[in-house]
Amino acid sequence: MSKCPAYVLHCAVEKMETGRVLVASVLVIYALVISVGGEEDASSPSVSACEFPAIYNFGDSNSDTGGISAAFYAMPSPYGDTFFNRPAGRGSDGRLIIDFIAEKLGLPYLSSYLDSIRSNFRHGANFASGGATIRRQNESWFDNGVSPFPLDIQFVQYDQFKGRTTTFYNQAKELFDTQDLPRPEDFSKALYTFDIGQNDLAAGFRKMSTEKLLAEIPDIVNQLAAAIRSLYDRGARAFWIHNTGPIGCLGVTLHYIHDPSPTGYLDRHGCVKFQNDMARQFNRLLKQKVIQLRKELPFSAITYVNVFAAKYKLISNAKKLGFFDKTKICCGYHEDYDHVWCGNKGKINGNEIYAGSCEDPSLYISWDGVHYTEAANHWIANQIASGSFSDPPVSITNACHSP
Repeated sequence: MSKCPAYVLHCAVEKMETGRVLVASVLVIYALVISVGGEEDASSPSVSACEFPAIYNFGDSNSDTGGISAAFYAMPSPYGDTFFNRPAGRGSDGRLIIDFIAEKLGLPYLSSYLDSIRSNFRHGANFASGGATIRRQNESWFDNGVSPFPLDIQFVQYDQFKGRTTTFYNQAKELFDTQDLPRPEDFSKALYTFDIGQNDLAAGFRKMSTEKLLAEIPDIVNQLAAAIRSLYDRGARAFWIHNTGPIGCLGVTLHYIHDPSPTGYLDRHGCVKFQNDMARQFNRLLKQKVIQLRKELPFSAITYVNVFAAKYKLISNAKKLGFFDKTKICCGYHEDYDHVWCGNKGKINGNEIYAGSCEDPSLYISWDGVHYTEAANHWIANQIASGSFSDPPVSITNACHSP
């Protein structure tokens, strides 16, 4: 049984060790948590498109386009094989939601801030890294897969990036010397995207009681809000904020559940109810915070995006939408409690196993048990980009307009 790589959701929340105590916690959570809705359709107002010149992204492996791979070990094949025909630093067989967002805005795919090879930052930069959290966890990347680049460090990296590139741009004597650098005036016109928080919950499942994690969620949300305020103080105006997804529906999480499941442990679509309820609580507080920030930051345009609802819609309607069930994992070896993670080799019962990919990833929602396939990411991106899952209900191209 091989050790899972660091980009795999804190080693699958240490193999669901907290699962043994979750059943007792379900009723507590159920009483405390208010579900997040937001699956109704919406149409974008008839306003002019924003024409964002750049995207600056902050997040974890759901939007990491090469950060953790550049900092540590490169992702192995078959990661990236579907679209890039090679590993491209992404936790998927192809493009991520942030890649499809860039496409919809007519911008190139984001280069990771940490990737020094042939990176072009003219149209933005990606500060996301696999395993990243909002709050510092003070844990090793090598032990639990926690990124050493939490949100506050990502913000420091952004600050340094903005200051240094502006200096170099202003000092350049030839136009050629600025072609890979952002224009200083574009920082205030850019779209600032966030997709982070899932790993904070995963860490909580590993280290905290139910009551303790519930008590900590407000502080986690407040720290995310503090980063948004700091960016606003530096001139950022348009924000696109993803809430966290249905962590209780991840393939690797469900793999550890064997029938018969305890009553109340799974929801009506077969996901771990406790974990999804914690995600809903995080999302409810995040939405409240976004509403508050709109009042505090009068020139801001902050869009709250209900990614949870979009992903849950895909998962609960998988077969109708042409996908296999959510429990099917395309890449990796997962049998009973033996695991060899996607693209790795391991020994099972004395035999060497290579954990390769399925024949057709486009039929799967789950790529490696934690991350989504390109096909699933594409479906989700199409849903959220239209504004159907957003508050206010504006499309990604109109996200610069205040509600």
